[in-house]
Order: sequence, then structure tokens, then C-alpha cells
Amino acid sequence: MIAVIGDIHGCYHTLKHLVDKLRNKYADIPLYCVGDLVDRGNFSLEVVEFVKSERIIFTLGNHDLMFYFSMQEQNFEAHTNWLYNGGDTTLKSYLNSMNKIDEHLKFIFNAPIFLNHADCFISHAGISKSYKYSLPEEILKNLDIVKEILKKDLLDRNSILWCRGELLNIGKLQVVGHTHRKEIFHDLNTNTLYIDTTAFGMNKLSAAIIDNNKVVEVIEEKTYKDDSEGRWANY
Repeated sequence: MIAVIGDIHGCYHTLKHLVDKLRNKYADIPLYCVGDLVDRGNFSLEVVEFVKSERIIFTLGNHDLMFYFSMQEQNFEAHTNWLYNGGDTTLKSYLNSMNKIDEHLKFIFNAPIFLNHADCFISHAGISKSYKYSLPEEILKNLDIVKEILKKDLLDRNSILWCRGELLNIGKLQVVGHTHRKEIFHDLNTNTLYIDTTAFGMNKLSAAIIDNNKVVEVIEEKTYKDDSEGRWANY
């Protein structure tokens, strides 16, 4: 049994209170996250520090990747795009702790693009149906090949970090974020659980308790005002 947390997006206080709820009810449960630790919310630095200290295992999100490329590659177009999509709040959170950036970027970039846990398959956006004929037929038995193929396409709109279209049914529960919703949603056709409940948009941060490919419970925390004031509040 594990807990999988949705997109955090710099909502530190909301995350901390959600984790407290999880620990109080499921004391020793392993904690996972579908990525997008940073951007849009006001406390990206604090979120990354908290995720590290609590040993929350996460998959790489598209915003995490944008943060990395913008700071490491020094590409003007990439940097402008990142700032426009919420990177401005991330940069602001690091202004008084610039010495933390390199450490955090390395930590983020070392995150896997997916996790095939015994209880479910976790990634940021899921495996797109567009890969139906390019991946091995038995995906879960050929994950090294699958990883190699998917890593080549990380910037593609149908990639495991960016896809908003229909996903493949891989024969196992896929748990993903990325696509904003008001409530957790289980697509039975593709056996996909969408758990990004738009914390940065002043809705809530959600965690699904999953055991053997079944949702046992959903635990939620309403977004704290300080976490996401400003232009993203009513997204």
C-alpha cells in the first residue's frame, strides 16, 4: 500500500498539512508524487526541501524539466517560456537562497520518468495511446526498452511528461497528474487515475491511497491562501 500525491506546484503549506494527515492515518506508508514540484505556487524551494527531507519519491514533471533546462541551458527562449508558465514564482522563491539551486536542479533531474510499483504505475502525464505501435506489446515486461524510447521524446506534446490525450491501457493502474481537474478521476477505459486537483489554482492537493491497483481512499487538503495568491489563484 502506498500514497501518491498530485502536482504540488510550490504549495508548501498545503503539502505539509496533507503529509501530516497521511502520516496520522497511515503512519508508515511510503509517499510518492507524480511530479511538478515547482512553479506557479509561491514556495517551490521549500517544497523541494520538504520532499527531500520527507523522502517522498517523485517522477519528473514537465515543469520540473522546464526549471532544469531554463537554469542549466541558459537558453533565452526556454527561459522566457518557463517564466511565462509559472517559473517567475519559482525564481522568486530562490532569490535569497541561490546557493540551493544547483543542488535542487540535480535532485530534480535525477528523478525517474516513471515508477513501476507493485501497487500501480506512476508517471507525470502517462503513456500516450500514440505509442501503441512503437512500444513493445508487453510494456510491463520490457520496461528498459520502454524507458529508452520514452526518454527520447521528453519534449514532445505526447510524451510521458506532456500528454493530455488518451492514454494506453497498459494492463495496470496508471496514476498520473498534469491534467488539471477539480476532483480525482478514474478513467475506467484506460485504467488511469488522474490526481492533479489544481492545488495552485486554490482548489486542493490530493493523495490517493492505493493497494494492489485499487484506490483505497482519497485524502485531500484545501489549498492554503499563502501558497498560491496572484495570477494563478483562479486558474
